[in-house]
Amino acid sequence: MTGSPRDVLTRALRLLVRHRRTAYLTAALATAVNTVPDVVRQLLVRDDPSRWHALAVDVVGVLTAVLAQLWVTGALVDLPEGGVARRRGALARGTRVGLRAVRAAPATVLAGVVAGGAVSAVLTLPASVAALGAGQVIGPLRDPDVGAFAVATVSDVVASAATLPFLALVLVLVGAGRVRDGGDRVTGEP
Repeated sequence: MTGSPRDVLTRALRLLVRHRRTAYLTAALATAVNTVPDVVRQLLVRDDPSRWHALAVDVVGVLTAVLAQLWVTGALVDLPEGGVARRRGALARGTRVGLRAVRAAPATVLAGVVAGGAVSAVLTLPASVAALGAGQVIGPLRDPDVGAFAVATVSDVVASAATLPFLALVLVLVGAGRVRDGGDRVTGEP
């Protein structure tokens, strides 16, 4: 898709509204799967005072979030043409689409990341800061109580499920026409 980043983000938002059930169910599935390593990585350092260890688990969290994002992207690749979610082979398909999108329109992808990140921050930071405190959100958890940890985890889950499909559709709009299971574009390269 050609157009300004604003045009693509607007079209992605319209697609998300039109296909919200499929998009959010797909994102909820990816988020549920991603929550397991997300919680485990935090539990591994919950009483560890090292900022380096906290940073290391955050890097792991970013990597698992990227995998979830690419899976959702691959699953939703046919939505702009009215298709259904295709979960089988979604990670490989989403990786190809994501790489094409970054090559074709890096500014648009960055705009999608910033917009999705802003929504995610609004959904997760207030609850996490209220439950854990700003110092523990930024640095080591310092052995939070179970309730505070649960609040922060739930806010992360909600933010992920809410924002994954938006960026997925941005990536699809700029990185794919209709993509076959083998990854070949039906309509040609962007």
